[in-house]
Amino acid sequence: MLWSLLKVLVFVAIIAALTLGAGYLMEMGGGAVVNMGGTEFSLSPLQIILGLVLLLVALWVFLKLLSLLVAVLNFINGDETALSRYFSKNRERKGYQALSEGMMALASGDGSAAMSKAAKAEKYLAKPELTNLLTAQAAEMAGDRRKAEETYKKLVKDEATRFVGVRGIMKQKLAEGDTDTALELAEHAFALKPKHEETQDILLKLQAQGQDWAGARKTLAAKLKSGSLPRDVHKRREAVLALSQSKGVFDEGNDTEAREAATEANRLAPDLIPAAVMAARSYIEQDKKRYAVRVLKKAWDVQPHPELAAAYAAIEPEETPVERIKRFANLTKSHADHAETKMLNAELNIAAEDFPAARRAMGDLVDTAPDARSLTIMAAIERGEGASDAVVKGWLARALSAPRGPQWVCDACNHIHAEWEPVCGNCASFDTLSWKSPPVSEAVAPTGVAMLPLIVGALEDHSRVDVVDLEDIVEREEVEVVDAEVVSEDIEDAKA
Repeated sequence: MLWSLLKVLVFVAIIAALTLGAGYLMEMGGGAVVNMGGTEFSLSPLQIILGLVLLLVALWVFLKLLSLLVAVLNFINGDETALSRYFSKNRERKGYQALSEGMMALASGDGSAAMSKAAKAEKYLAKPELTNLLTAQAAEMAGDRRKAEETYKKLVKDEATRFVGVRGIMKQKLAEGDTDTALELAEHAFALKPKHEETQDILLKLQAQGQDWAGARKTLAAKLKSGSLPRDVHKRREAVLALSQSKGVFDEGNDTEAREAATEANRLAPDLIPAAVMAARSYIEQDKKRYAVRVLKKAWDVQPHPELAAAYAAIEPEETPVERIKRFANLTKSHADHAETKMLNAELNIAAEDFPAARRAMGDLVDTAPDARSLTIMAAIERGEGASDAVVKGWLARALSAPRGPQWVCDACNHIHAEWEPVCGNCASFDTLSWKSPPVSEAVAPTGVAMLPLIVGALEDHSRVDVVDLEDIVEREEVEVVDAEVVSEDIEDAKA
């Protein structure tokens, strides 16, 4: 209210001042005489003031017309003007609208519409760094791989979009199965952006598939440095790579370097079973048995495994079965209730011909968690105690259809491996193998039972009734006897 009143008062004051000034000029005497073409013009002071105002207005109009004429000439000449800027803004608006519609079409899965909008956006915007990327992705979605590759190659030529182009072609080569070319492109993309996590993962995977363990370890170090990998995961994967590298060196015949790599792998990840086994065997070769015992026991404390038991047996290959039972007590006191520990103790007692002790060691394992290995051990115990062939065949018949127990299973695809590998042979995932029981529906190959001869070692035949030929039992269990009649006869004999 006060502000409105103030504005009214100011306006009235200005009008009053102008009125007073005009009256003063009209009453003022004198003036000016202008002689133009022999004619004299007498001008009062008021007329002079009005004339000057009109002259300024005319000058302003003239300058505006002159600037308009210059703008038209510039427009005709092709220079940027207000008119050209208007048309440019209009084209830019249409281009960005087409680009936005293309991105929406791409997000909705309409590749053809996205390509059409990308072409329209390129027509209006002339910004290939934006439209080429949309075109490439739309072409991939539409199934036009040739168009997509051509567009990605255009992106490679521009330094600002080179990484995007290299990455796009790399993913195309991966989809085509051309891993050699994809590896080269991944290395190039990694050189352009070392901190790009997806590129690091792809490069690491391809290097592991190609058994470039040294290169993979460098990539893994870069992942740790960039902060895209936790330190504990880095140690585990570094151990896997060191172990894989030691295997490769061992195959080349360089035992010293292989032993060092195996020892390093075990140091990085003491719970990595293959690393512990290889490190222990390297210590055994160097006659450092105490180190081997320490390595194996530490791994056993994390997870009992038959390969650890086999390596532990290899420390003293000439000992008697009774001596072996006493020495293994230091190992089996950890995880005494574990299924692997129970079966190991049973196998040791079978080798010592103490079949009642073997039965006690098994406990209720065949009732609570029966598998092919535990049932085969029970067949050996029954045969050792003098049971009939029918009873033994009954246990073996159950073993044929029982689960095979823990094995090396890929966490990503559930593929089963006979031996540990750093890369899954089915889905090519890196460091995904775990020692566990596979899904029941999976067809599996026996592995655990094959450890029996390794743990028993090259012992003499101590059996009184020629019944503890464990290798024969293993062979009979491993034979793919799926003949229904044979299995049926074995079951009938067992029942009799």
